[in-house]
Amino acid sequence: MKIRITRYGVKRLDEESSFYEVVRTILVDRWTKNNTPLHCLAHALNPRYYSDQWLNEEPTRVSTYKDKEMNQERQKCLRKYFPNLDERNKVNLEYVDFACKSGDFREFDSIHNRYAMDPKAWWVIHGACAPMLQSIA
Repeated sequence: MKIRITRYGVKRLDEESSFYEVVRTILVDRWTKNNTPLHCLAHALNPRYYSDQWLNEEPTRVSTYKDKEMNQERQKCLRKYFPNLDERNKVNLEYVDFACKSGDFREFDSIHNRYAMDPKAWWVIHGACAPMLQSIA
């Protein structure tokens, strides 16, 4: 973000920028306000965020399962949705297949459509192999 802001100004990356700080503060405050377990689960179940196209748009992007905070918040939400340990274990295994593009999620169309398709439509078309996740996606 700082590179993009400084690209249009006269400041160098190592110089202080009051504009950058204002924008950064707004973004951090917004993230903090919206960073709830439910928001993290919604983010974690968006197939686009696991597509190679989306991941390669920015060099710092990673799949949500590689983000510690996102994982913790996703797990909090799943504990509320699935208080029964056996059910939660099943849904966690479904998530593994979804996130790692394994099992039925390894099919070409399933992988290709992650980036191009609306998330709800993607889950309708490709989510039958993970019925517990599909029910909350």
